[in-house]
Amino acid sequence: MSAPLQIGVTGGIGSGKSVVCELFSCLGIPVYNADSRAKWLTNNNQQVKADITQLLGARAYNSEGKYDTAFVASVVFKDGNLLKKLNSIVHPAVLKDTEDWVGRQKNVHYVIKEAAIMNKAGDKNTLDFVIVVESDIALRVARILKRDRRSESEIRAIIERQVSDEARRQVADFVITNNTNSTLIPQVVQLHKKFLSIDKN
Repeated sequence: MSAPLQIGVTGGIGSGKSVVCELFSCLGIPVYNADSRAKWLTNNNQQVKADITQLLGARAYNSEGKYDTAFVASVVFKDGNLLKKLNSIVHPAVLKDTEDWVGRQKNVHYVIKEAAIMNKAGDKNTLDFVIVVESDIALRVARILKRDRRSESEIRAIIERQVSDEARRQVADFVITNNTNSTLIPQVVQLHKKFLSIDKN
């Protein structure tokens, strides 16, 4: 069987992209979460760990050998050059991990890749289409307040730092709206049927 189509799913914090991916998963579609895999690789890939330690020092990992996210963030977000170097370690590892994962997906028409940051399909990636999940800002803030131990000002600061909805729409082939008056399941099912109908050859 030919390689599966690769569909990207992205959206801002609190937009509901993970819920959308769970719905695709319920339809039997394999889902790769780039952010959670990046965390796994920083903790479990020995080459990645060695490279990060060489770049940032032994404090990048705590006494139990776990990646110290707070320390790393405090260092790299003050130094753009260090952040670039860290990304140059993690991103290729995630790319290789993604390729290996896609190669293991047999007898499926398409797969989903979930990530917070995404280029347009075909732009430095192997994606065939990109889905952007959108929600009103106030609703996103309310969801994160329920989910995380963050203040509203912290949440709004994170949203401000992220890519804007307008910029995300520039990379979108499809947009899923996830507001209180919008129903997610019909939107996901419609796209599911569309992807299944695409001839991969």
